[in-house]
Amino acid sequence: MARAVVEPAVLELIRRYPRGAPFSTTVTFGGDDFTMCAHVRAQRAAPGQVRIALACWVVNTDAARYFGDNPPAGEERRLPPEGTAEWDEELTSRVIGHLAARMNALAAARPTADEHLTITVPLVLT
Repeated sequence: MARAVVEPAVLELIRRYPRGAPFSTTVTFGGDDFTMCAHVRAQRAAPGQVRIALACWVVNTDAARYFGDNPPAGEERRLPPEGTAEWDEELTSRVIGHLAARMNALAAARPTADEHLTITVPLVLT
C-alpha cells in the first residue's frame, strides 16, 4: 500500500501545493474482501522539509456483508468527524515506517492529537 498508493499521493500533494498550507487526501487500495484506506496530509515545515501525517484503516468489503444486507457505508471510508472509521495504529505504523525509509525521514514517527502518525522528510521534488 505504501509503495503503490500512499507514496505517490504524498509526492503529488507536495508537487501541487508548494506554498506551505496543509493539504490532504484519502487514498484507497482494494482487495477481494477489504479496502485499505489512508488519510494523508502534507505540509511544508522548515525550509527544505515536509511534514507528512498518516492514518490508515481497513474497511471489510467481503461478500457476507452484502448477503447479510450490511454493505459498507460511505462513512466507513472517512475518519471522524465526517465518518466513522477508526485508524489502525499497527497498519499506520507499518506504512509510515515504509515511507520514512523510502523518503529519508529526519526522525522517528510521532503521534498527533488526531490519531495520525507524522514524519518530517527532506523536500525533494522529482
